Amino acid sequence: MEIPYADGGPAAEERRAMGPVECVVLAFPGERLKVAAVAAIAELRKEGQVRLIDSLVVVRSPAGEVTTSELIEYDEYDEATAEIGPEANLLGPEDAAEVAQSLEPGSCALMLLVEHIWAGRAAEAIREAGGRVAARVPIPDAHVEEARAAYEQAVAAAAGRS
Repeated sequence: MEIPYADGGPAAEERRAMGPVECVVLAFPGERLKVAAVAAIAELRKEGQVRLIDSLVVVRSPAGEVTTSELIEYDEYDEATAEIGPEANLLGPEDAAEVAQSLEPGSCALMLLVEHIWAGRAAEAIREAGGRVAARVPIPDAHVEEARAAYEQAVAAAAGRS
């Protein structure tokens, strides 16, 4: 898939070194996005960690009605959406309908199509070696917390033996 860029596109070598792309869905209570949450995404973008390719806001009213809008339509989120061009539109009505099914009435979601820039160089080296990403498995937050707690206990126990 050719990913559009607002600035007319990076050099061919940069496109070839593109990192993994995924759609992330962030759900929030209430019918409005929280500015602080979108600001955190803007920081990742400014730090060069991710490239925001497209976004879509999905709102499910208390009555269950679903509306969508583009994040670039909101002036308060300009920092996060600086690189999204109006031609992106890769996230569409079918995607919004699927996300809306998982939303509680009176809530909203922000769908983000992001490239993980930080992984671009590694991805290129893997491709040059004839490799590919064969699978990606998201790890549930509860499992991450269990692993973090176990790690911290192991470090504390090892420090106690020194």
